[in-house]
Amino acid sequence: MKFIKMHGLGNDFIFLDHFSVGADQDYPKLAKKLCHRHFGIGGDGLILILPSKVADARMRVINSDGSEPEMCGNGIRCFARYVYDQGIVTHNPMRVETLAGVLTIHLIVKGAQVQGVRVDMGEPILRADLIPVLGQGEPVVGETLEVLGETFQYTAVSMGNPHCVIFVEDFATLDFERLGPAIEKHSLFPRKTNVEFIEVNSPKDLTMKVWERGAGPTLACGTGACASAVAGVLNHKTERAVTVHLPGGDLFIEWGLDNHVYMTGPATYVFKGEWLDIR
Repeated sequence: MKFIKMHGLGNDFIFLDHFSVGADQDYPKLAKKLCHRHFGIGGDGLILILPSKVADARMRVINSDGSEPEMCGNGIRCFARYVYDQGIVTHNPMRVETLAGVLTIHLIVKGAQVQGVRVDMGEPILRADLIPVLGQGEPVVGETLEVLGETFQYTAVSMGNPHCVIFVEDFATLDFERLGPAIEKHSLFPRKTNVEFIEVNSPKDLTMKVWERGAGPTLACGTGACASAVAGVLNHKTERAVTVHLPGGDLFIEWGLDNHVYMTGPATYVFKGEWLDIR
């Protein structure tokens, strides 16, 4: 089984090109096997390149634990670069089908080389029942969350997948490895949640640590950066265009006046290979 390894700011994925090859696989089981850091290739998730009846191509994402999220911001940038470079989709911008809907992606190309990818992530979802979250208010901003004997103020946003954004003063005092999984599975979130802890450096500059639903700590989360930028505006902490610093690098996020969130960042190849499924 041939594969490509790519990453967006260190958020890494194994890509299987099944656009023109029919495949009958237990993808959740395969994702667990391929994504294992010691017994497999290693990755935060498995991404499938598939044909679409409503867009140029369809992206399916399987987390390393076998669960299937609605969207992946870093993954879709890598997806768009791959299908463009391989000639699967030849026009720019392109439209990609996901479980969160069809998204429009613009490739920043210089000298026939993709230098970056700008994704129209659509409108943020702020209705509690659609995120979903059992919080109060519309939107759910600055609500109280109690976990492991601590109390936090959180803001809930969906970018096609649920996010719990918490602003903190200092990461040094944050018990990230303990709080992340506890909040991910908190009873407030019926479908679990991604968790973003945010330091506000300035109205145009954020630093983020993320615990991803189904993957744990990762070096970057595109939808999480988008949700955090929206939360920054809703909490009157930031402007509508911000640079978000993640452990793997930076993303530029804009919450436009059209209510759409735009994410710009890199998409990088790592290597290609063949999975030798010898038993």
